[in-house]
Amino acid sequence: MSTRAEIAGPPPFDPTRTVLAPAGARVYAVGDIHGRKDLLDRLLGMILRDAQRSRAGRRLIVFLGDYVDRGGQSRAVVETLLAGPPSTPQWAGFRWLCLKGNHEEAMLRFLDDLSIGPAWLANGGLETVEDYAGERGLDDSDLVGLQVRLRRSLPSRHAEFLAQLPLTHVEGDYLFVHAGIRPGVPWDAQNPRDLMWIRGDFLSSNADHGKMVVHGHSIAKIPESRRNRIGIDTGAYASGRLTALVVEGATRSFLST
Repeated sequence: MSTRAEIAGPPPFDPTRTVLAPAGARVYAVGDIHGRKDLLDRLLGMILRDAQRSRAGRRLIVFLGDYVDRGGQSRAVVETLLAGPPSTPQWAGFRWLCLKGNHEEAMLRFLDDLSIGPAWLANGGLETVEDYAGERGLDDSDLVGLQVRLRRSLPSRHAEFLAQLPLTHVEGDYLFVHAGIRPGVPWDAQNPRDLMWIRGDFLSSNADHGKMVVHGHSIAKIPESRRNRIGIDTGAYASGRLTALVVEGATRSFLST
């Protein structure tokens, strides 16, 4: 049974102005899922109940990437996200938007590039191949065999969906991205690799990025609220805590399984 946890958000990163979501919108950002379809289902139920508390006419869920690897239900997670909001009255007015994470990039690269295999497989890729292929106990040293299995079992619509995912999304004063941005570089001129992979230089920066950056990728026990960024990767695949940021107007809260 899921529980609800609300954690107070940080003050605006610039004390001279308030960080705002667009008027009339309630926006949710979901952290790294990593093959935990069970947690995704719980969190979507929590979001649905939370949305009933709001009169916002526009409701958006931004998924921050890393849908695959580590957990054992990557295929089901991708299928759910690809399908979008259920066509039921409760989900009327919702829109889902999915961003690309470094694990999606690595998975797609492995289809044609064996050199990424050892690193990807060691970081949860083996679980993804096993899930799609419907096999367990595969040999992670058999790169060619694993590549063949993934090519054969990955539905073309899954591959196309993952390949076309955008890297960023802006809502009012918020910039949503998987990993973060390179400090000092305009957010609309970033290197795609930084958007999916950056850690240290971004996490340690106190710079005003021009937007409040909402990201996943770097695990923390609880959401990290800083003056210029909000990190919501709470290590769901191992911790059982999948987290969503909720923003509406100037308000901010969190939901966690």
